[in-house]
Amino acid sequence: MNAYNVVNVAEIQVSYNPTCYNNPLISRSQDAFNVLRKFIPNETISLQEHFLVMFLNNSNMVLGVYMLSKGGITSTSVDPRLILATALKVAATGMILCHNHPSGNLKPSEADKMLTRKLTNAAAFMDIKIADHIIMSGTNNSYFSFADEGLI
Repeated sequence: MNAYNVVNVAEIQVSYNPTCYNNPLISRSQDAFNVLRKFIPNETISLQEHFLVMFLNNSNMVLGVYMLSKGGITSTSVDPRLILATALKVAATGMILCHNHPSGNLKPSEADKMLTRKLTNAAAFMDIKIADHIIMSGTNNSYFSFADEGLI
């Protein structure tokens, strides 16, 4: 094969450029809730579901928060490949999943539990731990923690 027969393809580059160095340390679900709550606008928390992922380093320090999706009143789309690709890009060793229930009902649905298991199993293949999955209320300042309830 000579150089003239090579098809042009996109070059893939991987880079990591952290911009914050005094990020909070997460030692309990309340710490995670306090950080994550700031990423869902008050104007839409009781209107539509949002799904966020907090990425952690090996010391449970926050590397960053990724707004994965905004959906409708009762659901939002979650693509595990995007979550895992982002975790690898930022060299995360841990993640905290988070979404809100606009209705205010904090009880996790079967779909919430299945998604958490699926992501926990997929992340484990890459030695990334799902530390928690937090469900925020859309009607008050409360939350449900999978870790606190022994579901992770």
